[in-house]
Amino acid sequence: MLRFLPCLYAFIACASFCYIFQVRKPRFIFLCSLNGAISWLVYLLTDFLPVEAARYFLATIAVSALAEILARALKAPATIFLVIGIIPLVPGGGLYYTMDYLISGDFAMFTAKGLQTAAAAGAIAAGASMVTSLVRMLTWRKQAHAQS
Repeated sequence: MLRFLPCLYAFIACASFCYIFQVRKPRFIFLCSLNGAISWLVYLLTDFLPVEAARYFLATIAVSALAEILARALKAPATIFLVIGIIPLVPGGGLYYTMDYLISGDFAMFTAKGLQTAAAAGAIAAGASMVTSLVRMLTWRKQAHAQS
């Protein structure tokens, strides 16, 4: 049970970011926050993977797919659900420690942590763009088929 407590923390953090991003509808706040908690849950459940970037990639695919589904169901932009849902995955700690190693002059750790952080950020970007591109291709295909 304690292992999944961070999902609750992710939910609360995402609810707080809803205020910053001016999401006003209680239903949207709940679903955005739930999406963030699910993203962290997927990240936690994939701890068997040897590459951390793969964990970020799979979690981002899950959060992006759910954001697209919620956007269609609620007739709202997917960006709302996606941006807030990705918040728990952002490698802020990695960025902090990368800069800390740079300032302290530990260039070996700076390089290692920097590459790890860049891989995580790249995996997040790749996962989100992959799902978004796939949804757009399917939507264009559906629209082209309907016009024929």
